[in-house]
Amino acid sequence: MEDAVAIHPSFCRREHETATEFHYFGVYDGHGCSHVAMKCKDRLHELVKEELEKTEATTEWKIAMERSFNRMDKEVIAWNKTALGPNCRCELQTPECDAVGSTAVVAIVTPDKIIVANCGDSRAVLCRTGKAIPLSNDHKPDRPDELSRIQAAGGRVIYWDGPRVLGVLAMSRAIGDNYLKPYVNCEPEVTVTDRTPEDDCLILASDGLWDVVSNETACGVARMCLRGKAPPCAAESNQSSEEEREAGGGGEMVGKACWDASMLLTKLALARRSTDNVSVVVVDLRRDT
Repeated sequence: MEDAVAIHPSFCRREHETATEFHYFGVYDGHGCSHVAMKCKDRLHELVKEELEKTEATTEWKIAMERSFNRMDKEVIAWNKTALGPNCRCELQTPECDAVGSTAVVAIVTPDKIIVANCGDSRAVLCRTGKAIPLSNDHKPDRPDELSRIQAAGGRVIYWDGPRVLGVLAMSRAIGDNYLKPYVNCEPEVTVTDRTPEDDCLILASDGLWDVVSNETACGVARMCLRGKAPPCAAESNQSSEEEREAGGGGEMVGKACWDASMLLTKLALARRSTDNVSVVVVDLRRDT
């Protein structure tokens, strides 16, 4: 398991907007080993908070997120070379772990906005009036603009069990992966979406879900859970489940509904024989909860 999930309710407040709380949600899909994803889980929200506190206007979301991802990338590369223990299995691949990286799809939820920053092929989808609205665009090597960027930098996309950068990595952007730079970069694409009373929920997930479950199906399942029409999901209690329940935003029942939705989507992906790690976060956006 190389995925990691981060949930930080009320992780940031602006000094001049004391009544405004920002909530942070992130999914990180590691490859090569889990330590880059875990480092993102531990640090990226702190970097985002620092960058947001530097800005004076909420119109600077793109700049703040780009700086945060760039700082995270530099930290990971430096940390890979100095801080890893002798038992990390990725050291069997390269002495300095340059072949390790992670996707990062991050959502900041404010009272009136949803800000999504994405780097890699994890995905954020908004469910509004039952319809699926993608808030990120997967970074695949054969995406026309990504293919052009890679080729302009002197790289190649080779088809080896699907399109891969230099025949190795099946995504065109990621945090880490120092050996594939500049063809694979860490620059996130950022979207800012106004919240509306029709918003049901936000789904963040690694590609283990999206490989076998469509945006529309995922939204339908999550919406049923939030409306109490889906069967309860049995799951072992662990730290991740407690964090997700606390992040529900509307009390214990809302938190449980989000937990049930994420578990049901995970089980659906596994039932459909997803061959990748599956991590799902569901955020209730309904204003009457």
